[in-house]
Amino acid sequence: MCKVLKIARSTYYYEKKTIKIDSILENRIIEIFKSNRKAYGTRKIKKELSKVNMIASRKKIGKIMKKYNLISSYTIKQYKVTKS
Repeated sequence: MCKVLKIARSTYYYEKKTIKIDSILENRIIEIFKSNRKAYGTRKIKKELSKVNMIASRKKIGKIMKKYNLISSYTIKQYKVTKS
């Protein structure tokens, strides 16, 4: 089959090594997100990953969060009611 396609056998059997790393990264992002009451966004997740020497861009973290439908909950500033 490789002769017909005119490619080397090594190319046919080549498997990307990033798949394993991505799955580890995805699991770690989901773990961080759920352990922090679904409040962390891409910036805070990136800081948590850097603490354990895992490097990922905010864009990549955002794509993974979108893939697994991880939406962070936003906190709204509470105002004190005063009588004037």
